[in-house]
Amino acid sequence: MELFWASLALVLLLEGIGPLLFPKQWQSYLRRLSAEPISSLRQVGAVLCGGALLIYLFLA
Repeated sequence: MELFWASLALVLLLEGIGPLLFPKQWQSYLRRLSAEPISSLRQVGAVLCGGALLIYLFLA
């Protein structure tokens, strides 16, 4: 369980760096991202989840 919280903390840290250091570029990025079609966002999400699962399987 300790590994879960450490992993979550690392993800939150990495996700927070962009808006903290580059807020205007981050806002612009989110605007462009919201203009993408839903199917493209789903594909990106599926690839990211698949990659995360593969990494987890190799580490476990």
